[in-house]
Amino acid sequence: MTRSNPLKLLFYLCLLIVILLVGYKLYLNFFKQDFEAIHTEQVERIHERTPPGSAIRFAVVGNINNSVGVFEKRIIPKLNDSSLDFLVSAGNAVSGGGEDKYRALQGTLSNLKMPYLLTFGPHEYEDFGSFRFYDHFGPHFFSIRTGNARLIFLDSTGKTPWQWQIRWLKDLLSQDTTNARVLFIGHPPMKPENPMPFTTDDSFLQPKAFRTALMELIETRDIDLVFSANLAIYDEETVGDTGFITTGGAGGLVLNTENSFYHYVEVGISPDGEVTHQLVPMEIGQHPILERLEGLWFFVYSLFYSGFLNFILILFAFLAATIKLYQIIFIGKDYYPDYDLDPTPWLEKPLRVVMFTNNYLPFIGGVPISIERLRRGLEQRGDATLVVAPRYKNQPEREKSVVRVPSLLTMGKNREFRMANIFLSQIRKRVRVFKPDIIHVHHPFWLGSLGLFMARRLKVPAVYTYHTRLEHYAHFVPLPGMLFRNLISHTLIKYFGNRCDGVIVPTYSTEEYLRMIGVTTPVFVQPTGIEYDRFQAVSDAEVATLREELGLTDEKVFVSVARLSNEKNIDFMIEAIHRLRQQTKVPFRFLMIGDGHQRDRLQKKIEELGLESCFQLVGAIKPDEMAVWYNLGHAFLFASKSETQGMVILEAMSAGLPVVAVRSSGIEDVVRDGYNGFKTPENQGQWVARAQELLENDGLRKQFSDKARAFAADYSVEQFAKDVHGIYATTLAAYEKRAQTTYAERLGRSN
Repeated sequence: MTRSNPLKLLFYLCLLIVILLVGYKLYLNFFKQDFEAIHTEQVERIHERTPPGSAIRFAVVGNINNSVGVFEKRIIPKLNDSSLDFLVSAGNAVSGGGEDKYRALQGTLSNLKMPYLLTFGPHEYEDFGSFRFYDHFGPHFFSIRTGNARLIFLDSTGKTPWQWQIRWLKDLLSQDTTNARVLFIGHPPMKPENPMPFTTDDSFLQPKAFRTALMELIETRDIDLVFSANLAIYDEETVGDTGFITTGGAGGLVLNTENSFYHYVEVGISPDGEVTHQLVPMEIGQHPILERLEGLWFFVYSLFYSGFLNFILILFAFLAATIKLYQIIFIGKDYYPDYDLDPTPWLEKPLRVVMFTNNYLPFIGGVPISIERLRRGLEQRGDATLVVAPRYKNQPEREKSVVRVPSLLTMGKNREFRMANIFLSQIRKRVRVFKPDIIHVHHPFWLGSLGLFMARRLKVPAVYTYHTRLEHYAHFVPLPGMLFRNLISHTLIKYFGNRCDGVIVPTYSTEEYLRMIGVTTPVFVQPTGIEYDRFQAVSDAEVATLREELGLTDEKVFVSVARLSNEKNIDFMIEAIHRLRQQTKVPFRFLMIGDGHQRDRLQKKIEELGLESCFQLVGAIKPDEMAVWYNLGHAFLFASKSETQGMVILEAMSAGLPVVAVRSSGIEDVVRDGYNGFKTPENQGQWVARAQELLENDGLRKQFSDKARAFAADYSVEQFAKDVHGIYATTLAAYEKRAQTTYAERLGRSN
């Protein structure tokens, strides 16, 4: 029995919706007529129905609020069956002033078999709706004569100055010869005896001066009826000979109480000016589910009228879903690596490799050192390399295989972070002349993006090494930290990684992270190499000399290497060392090697805790001198959680230093707990206890030291370069295979 695939059905449903959307949009734009100045046509129709001297009957509604279920489906059919001459909205015919709401209202009113007029109320004014009302219907305040009566429409929103309206109304009424006068205004000029909950002064006619002047004019100029909306009630008050009616039951939400219910009002005016009115309640009890469906339908309906922006958004949303489902259902995927590759042709010959990086020596950091070691290792193997990197002030004068790019912008205390000018044509010319076999990018943006662009232009594969956990660098980015940390950084890495032909990561935990965020490109786990032999070549005399320079006597030495920046968690170690000094009697010195923008603040904290004698900020040390500093130590302490590998940990191990580190993705695969060091949660108590154990237990420290040195021996620069060359060869083989497959497919289609 063949079972239907629900994803396949969903795909065809999305495809059908896209076709319907396109078709309906074409209908709306090319077959459905636009509308303007509708009141002009409606007034002519009213005059035809109610010539001078005739009796008139009309309906008044308020708060239609674009209602479909109540107004369009229930009230309009009843009005069409009556003998009324026309309809008047006392305000809030739309639920907002957007173009979509006006379009939807026009569609609803097209079902009426009688002419109509609208009062410019507060909802008509919202969302810049005043100009739409003027374009589609007419002026915000006006007057017409029908039979022997005058209908007056005022603007209560403040769009038209009230003083002008009062002056206009005085002149109008002083010359008026009709027998009856009915005034419509969106905001009620009087508060009802039983107002709706949550009403405020703004629910009524403002300002007070307008309300006072209007009430005086109503009293002195014989206005018979005043209709208002804006409240979902029916209320009737009488002041002198004038009736004030608030009607707000033609749609929207009502409370279904004695004064809040669905209704409209019928008004009759005789030729001699006798005015009567009758409340017409509607027995409507809309089910809550139907109300929800009506709201949902109106949302969808309104999208078609809100311009091309919303249409494009919804269209492309469905297109994206359709394409995604198509890929899931119909495009076969092999989640296993392609083992049917032959990298031999590229393994057996020297390769030409261009590397793009946003930072490089003489800037001291894990990424520049890793790139430099790879470059030297590849060149020792016979490969040709070219590094594209920013220009620095104290860089070597002559560099054979480096293209230095001037900066557009420099950042950092010492201007160490540089935004290179990627727009220089000389960069592209140098890379083209070099004729690379493969391009290796080390950052997912800026110069890294240029590298990927050049790979596509030169039709060579691009490999990306994921060095840095960007989410831990949110404090450097002028964006909300949580936004960058939780969304932008992961999205950037996923997008960039999937555009490359291969991704190199230093640890298996890092590979797992890339898979979790959606990177589908082939991932190669390749730890960064270290100069293991150099750490073994340090003599006792060199170490003794350095101890003497630092004024060390019999103290044990803890070493840590990191940039003095927030993401390296230096504060954690300062506070922990403060606790350790209070808990142990063994003298020790903590040497913090590295520099950064937080140095002054960290030094102040050290002084505040009285740690000057045991916690020293050494500053930056030249890479060639680091081996001696590592060999000076007895253990290596680390608390950073932003590492992808923790290359400094491997360097420390190569010098025989056991490690105490906070658990993180870059630490997990390097430090083996209880074997070559300790891993702890980010808990000062546990971290301090492990550091104290290594400080006080010489036998355990010696045992861990031997195992750490043996562990690090497998990470030589030579092996690192050989393995990366193998990754290049595998990537080139896959790239060549894809190119041949694509060519064969095109050739088949052309035949």
